Amino acid sequence: MDDGAPAPAAKPPRFSNPTRRDLLVGAARLAAIGSGAVLAACAGDIGGREPPPQSAGAPVAQPLTTGPVVALILPLGAQGNAGAVGQSLRNAAELALAETGQAPVTLVVKDDGGTSQGARAAAEAAINEGAQIILGPLFSHSVGSVAQVAKPRGIPVIAFSTDTNVASSGVYLLSFLPQSDVSRIVSYSVAQGRRSYIALIPENAYGSVAEAALQQAAGASGARIMGIERFTQDRARLQTAIQRVAAFAGQADGVFIPDSADHVPTVVQQLAAAGVDLKRVRPLGTGLWDDARLFGDPQMEGAQFAGPDAAGWRSFSQRYRARYNVDPVRTATLAYDAVSLVATIVRTQGAQGLTDAALTNPSGFNGIDGVFRFRPDGTNERGLAVMEIRGGAAQVVSPAPRSFSSGQY
Repeated sequence: MDDGAPAPAAKPPRFSNPTRRDLLVGAARLAAIGSGAVLAACAGDIGGREPPPQSAGAPVAQPLTTGPVVALILPLGAQGNAGAVGQSLRNAAELALAETGQAPVTLVVKDDGGTSQGARAAAEAAINEGAQIILGPLFSHSVGSVAQVAKPRGIPVIAFSTDTNVASSGVYLLSFLPQSDVSRIVSYSVAQGRRSYIALIPENAYGSVAEAALQQAAGASGARIMGIERFTQDRARLQTAIQRVAAFAGQADGVFIPDSADHVPTVVQQLAAAGVDLKRVRPLGTGLWDDARLFGDPQMEGAQFAGPDAAGWRSFSQRYRARYNVDPVRTATLAYDAVSLVATIVRTQGAQGLTDAALTNPSGFNGIDGVFRFRPDGTNERGLAVMEIRGGAAQVVSPAPRSFSSGQY
């Protein structure tokens, strides 16, 4: 996640929103597809919840279970929403351990306080306690500090930031990255015969990444970008951007709007007011659109977006709620999948299996939000579904691939 203040679940943050922005949205199992290893999903119980904030770098709980030490670094003591998000991720990590049965790892939780200094101290402390892999932290500035400590020692990091600038060999991002969403929706739309696009891009970090991804996806699929305009919530600037892009609407098959449900309805409304036929020029978006506020908007009928299939999230949420009596943040699945993945590798290959080669297995893994794999550069790919807003709900029109051999990602 980015250094800004956190905001909702999966949708942009870098992205100041750790809920799905910083991580931009299962199965009760996480299976290593390539090796056939499967994470057991047995019911169990571990420890309490909601511990008081600790000083940065200090363990916030006694080690959980036994086995190779796995460190989890989160902003538990940070101010505001960040601390609550950190606690939700910690709960999800404990749930993963409980559901693997006799977990083969020792989970040591550290609080970085939401700062880069705290993250460095937490990483140093974890490594001194024998950590063989580090999960987290959440914010991009913290990931950089952890990497400075872990990489020279050859200790892999699986972080939850959406800022690809901090990804590298040995530092892998498990978050929801807009690149996967954009690639999926563009490739699907082109396959449906929609080959020309206009775009309205928010003037923020998420928008910059989404715009670059759109250009790349268009080039890869042979699509044409007729016009791109950046906008802010300033009324005059938004209207100017819409008027400019509307001039190309007659040549376009789709309008790409990679923004959240806070802003998309206004943009779509003004596009319609500018004379854009939204039945012909289909609105297209990213996983930020996976928000019930958009589903009931009549102007969004027929709009499409890419994102994880919701079935895994619903199942996870039910189990989380039953255990903790509270709803998880959308990005809590990242901590669950990270712990489950590490437990699977240790169970099948031993502690010596926690290597870059194992983590970058091109066959990937199957998590709560579907298949994913780490690239050697530290970024990730996810197998996503395409949803269409129809009748007040998001209906799957193209299922998420079950493996990376299907070519649908």
